[in-house]
Amino acid sequence: MVNSLVIGASRGLGLQLSKVLHANGHRVFATIRSSQNHNMPAGVSTIPGIDIGREDAGARIVQGLEGEKLDLVIINAGVFKKETLEAPNFEDEMDMYKVVAIAPVFLAHHLWKANSLSSPSKFVLITTEGGSIGLRTKEEGGGNYGHHGSKAAANMVGKLLANDFYDKGVTVMMIHPGFMKTDMTKGVGFDQFYESGGAVEPEEAAQSTVEFISKITHEMTGTFWAPRGPRDIGEAERVMGKNLPTPLRLPW
Repeated sequence: MVNSLVIGASRGLGLQLSKVLHANGHRVFATIRSSQNHNMPAGVSTIPGIDIGREDAGARIVQGLEGEKLDLVIINAGVFKKETLEAPNFEDEMDMYKVVAIAPVFLAHHLWKANSLSSPSKFVLITTEGGSIGLRTKEEGGGNYGHHGSKAAANMVGKLLANDFYDKGVTVMMIHPGFMKTDMTKGVGFDQFYESGGAVEPEEAAQSTVEFISKITHEMTGTFWAPRGPRDIGEAERVMGKNLPTPLRLPW
């Protein structure tokens, strides 16, 4: 049986990833911030009370695995707090960078030191096309510095982890799962773009993400992909041209 760990599974994409993997026959470990989650399928092993932005999160996750080795890790936890040049927020930016770009390093460290990663295995960072510097344009505008910056930093972290893990048989991948209809995107006002931006439900994004992960090879390690292609990436054609493939490899 394939052992999989989903970080940030309380709701949205993380919850749906846990459900899809479980339905596909994986033994799933899922971290949640609360003490329980009644929406999680029976049979999924939850690791409760995990705040990935805390330094002790990695050690507590290893403890929650109870010695099981992992074939797949998906880091889905994220924070998105809107800001502008007129009103940046220092604490909000710190929260975004801690959860999105700093936490994966320490999680990878603890899993590796505890011998919790199988060889071969896959280590996936759910980032976003918003972390692509190449896809940012003058037409799109600025703002949301912590969101875009932390996602770009997460992509760099993933690339460096891919180098460190290459000879250890761990394949690292950064994935933009799609523009989704979630509490996070709604909370920053992006629900106004759901129709024009081709937003999908987390269930659909989870399915396409898991299908893509199943096809990842070790030669692809350290790269950045959109399994659903360019359909919900507003600046893709402006930057990369027309008739783009699906799945789509994204620029840094």
